[in-house]
Amino acid sequence: MEIDFLLIGQGLAGTALAYRLKQAGKKIRIIDQPEANNSSRIAAGLFNPVTGRKMVKTWKADSLFPEIKPFYQELEQATGSKFLTEKAIYRPFLSIEELNEWMGHSADPGFETYLDKIYQESQSEFLKDPYGGVMLRNSGWLNINNLLDAMTSYFKEELILEKFDESLFSRADDFWIYRGLKAKAVIYCNGLGAMNSRFFNFLPFAPVKGEILEVQQAFTPDYVVNRGVFRVHLGNGIHRVGSTYTKHDLDVGATDAAQTEILEKLTDLVRLPVERIISHKTGIRPATRDRKPFLGKHPTEVGVYIFNGFGAKGVSLIPYFSKQMVEHLINSKAIDSEVDIARYFNYI
Repeated sequence: MEIDFLLIGQGLAGTALAYRLKQAGKKIRIIDQPEANNSSRIAAGLFNPVTGRKMVKTWKADSLFPEIKPFYQELEQATGSKFLTEKAIYRPFLSIEELNEWMGHSADPGFETYLDKIYQESQSEFLKDPYGGVMLRNSGWLNINNLLDAMTSYFKEELILEKFDESLFSRADDFWIYRGLKAKAVIYCNGLGAMNSRFFNFLPFAPVKGEILEVQQAFTPDYVVNRGVFRVHLGNGIHRVGSTYTKHDLDVGATDAAQTEILEKLTDLVRLPVERIISHKTGIRPATRDRKPFLGKHPTEVGVYIFNGFGAKGVSLIPYFSKQMVEHLINSKAIDSEVDIARYFNYI
């Protein structure tokens, strides 16, 4: 069978790219091993325009954020499922100096799209926010499990559920041959699996382990609280809280140290006790050394591409960059130099 594109991996990156290619009229197949999508499935799914300890506007926010809600809403419409929640994010200030700095941001037109209101006093007796905080808009969270499940059904004609074996690849007559498929091009969207590919093992992946809890706790505000840890209300007094970030322990198992770290940071944020821990999950994120994703064509192999390395911010990055990647694949438009893998060709 001849196809245009063979995609390896149907995590969030592969799902988005496959959808856009299919909408463009391209004949696709996706090879996926669902249990390999752990990093996508345990992710918090937040899209947050102001990030980090220093509370700065996230990289390329003005390009990324206009694409987020329209894209996921389109997927909801295509599948008849619900997985996008638009929700304000409240970020408490840690000092009066930080409050004053954000009062200055309120007059900055660069923040206007994302800043809903600045508070100079605590927003709840249950929060430890004596200096107030900033309420952000154009934010929310994505139920990635629901999205991947819905899109698995959507791709039922294109999806091949099996472990991908790169050793079975061969090149003949301008096609990549794999188990009876003849693909004009192949795209690696398989997260850390690409580290073991003979095509892309030169790229500097920097895997990061993240751990996340679901807890039962009173106090259910109509916004996400995010400082030190995020706290997302899932309903019925259940909250997703996390996450940790470590480059040193890449074992897939949950750790007591991470659970303690998350609970201590939650205690610094919310005054109420945790009634019970419902779950403790881990995932290894496909992060990169420079924290920018990997997009582009292999430097020498014809028809071999990568769309990968989105790390912890995939929900925000993927709608915009999947659009850019499709333009590159179909119309040969240039990829942003900050994410093009050409930035690493000197290291091969």
